[in-house]
Amino acid sequence: MLKGKTALVTGSTSGIGQGIAEALAAGGANVVLNGFGEGAAIEALRAEIAEKNGVTVTYDGADMTKPAEIARMVKDAEAQFGAVDILVNNAGIQYVSPIEEFPDERWDAVIAINLSSAFHTTKAALPAMRSKGWGRIINIASAHGLSASANKSAYVAAKHGIVGLTKVTALETGGSGITCNAICPGWVLTPLVKKQIEDRAAASGKSYEEEKLALVAEKTPSKDFSTPEQIGGLAVFLCSPSADQITGAPLSIDGGWMAQ
Repeated sequence: MLKGKTALVTGSTSGIGQGIAEALAAGGANVVLNGFGEGAAIEALRAEIAEKNGVTVTYDGADMTKPAEIARMVKDAEAQFGAVDILVNNAGIQYVSPIEEFPDERWDAVIAINLSSAFHTTKAALPAMRSKGWGRIINIASAHGLSASANKSAYVAAKHGIVGLTKVTALETGGSGITCNAICPGWVLTPLVKKQIEDRAAASGKSYEEEKLALVAEKTPSKDFSTPEQIGGLAVFLCSPSADQITGAPLSIDGGWMAQ
């Protein structure tokens, strides 16, 4: 379905972004990976996705806090592939602290990577999408883009901002063949979340498995985590003709979190 398309997925060297990149490649899209990690591990991932799916996969280490590097990354992808047909804004970091104790530099970093980077990639990618008359922008928000939790001020603010940016992008691209939607996962067992569980276990003295269940059960009626593969499947659907009239929508994949 996606043969001949090119997808740029930020923050795709692990976790949700990797799951989305793998799903898009399985659908036939060429993929530009981006994210942190050890060079050999990233190269092994790049080669594995390419070989498994018979597509071209490249890696760009652009720093998502730097607008000039983001613009250069998009320009390089367009030079190689003709356009970025599918843009997935997934890059994100987390920091947990009460507002009074929240370090200023941590706030700035979370907003830059989780929110501002999506604006800069979208700004850079839209002209080529408009010239082709087709494009898909998928912003990875969160249940925290629709609700809030204490001690996550920067993350919640950024993810609410992503949902707002999604709606504005959808309005500005209406009728152009371009859609923009936000996927709002609940708990996903990524390395970021595993670290939170480990920290909880260390603080409480309970086992990792006990804290894992306690964490997901706090918010999720299904008492289970969503997976990167499931989120990747939703992203592929949003690139299909069946989703041509889905735009500006925050789409929950959260085990019932937002139903409460």
